[in-house]
Amino acid sequence: MRVILVTALGLAAGFLASCQTTPGADQQAAAKVEDKSKPPAGADTKSVERPKIAAVDVTAGKKDAALKDPSNILSKRSIYYDLDKYDVRDEYRTLVEAHAKYLRENSTARILIQGNTDERGSREYNVSLGQRRSDGVKRMLILLGARDEQIESVSLGEEKPQADGHNEDAWSKNRRSDILYSGEY
Repeated sequence: MRVILVTALGLAAGFLASCQTTPGADQQAAAKVEDKSKPPAGADTKSVERPKIAAVDVTAGKKDAALKDPSNILSKRSIYYDLDKYDVRDEYRTLVEAHAKYLRENSTARILIQGNTDERGSREYNVSLGQRRSDGVKRMLILLGARDEQIESVSLGEEKPQADGHNEDAWSKNRRSDILYSGEY
């Protein structure tokens, strides 16, 4: 037993000796820290300016050209309605789909949809019907992938007729929604 006790005391003494710090460790000099945030003495401190380069969108002219090309469906901007109706007729669905595709592919494009009516009906009725017409086109565009923030819909009621006259020919041209791209309104 005595041998074990002596061995254990010897190991403990050896362990404590290995943990001891070197003499004078608390008196060592601290490491130097350099301040790199300030330029060295005598250095030229003028900042270097990068030359400004204009951003050029080489596709911009092509995108806008499609909106004005008479042979392109995007140049067609009016959707016509039956009397007292605001649902988009089948013959105009491809037109709305084309504008929705354009808006999906051009995230910065913005449009205004103006709902219009003919002169018949009260002012309040026509403003309400014009709003339903423009909102219907907007809903359709959103369902086809355009974003809500790209589209504004308003009603002009009977205030902006496309055709003058007091007959069915003139009235049928005035019952419409017009799509205007930013820069056109």
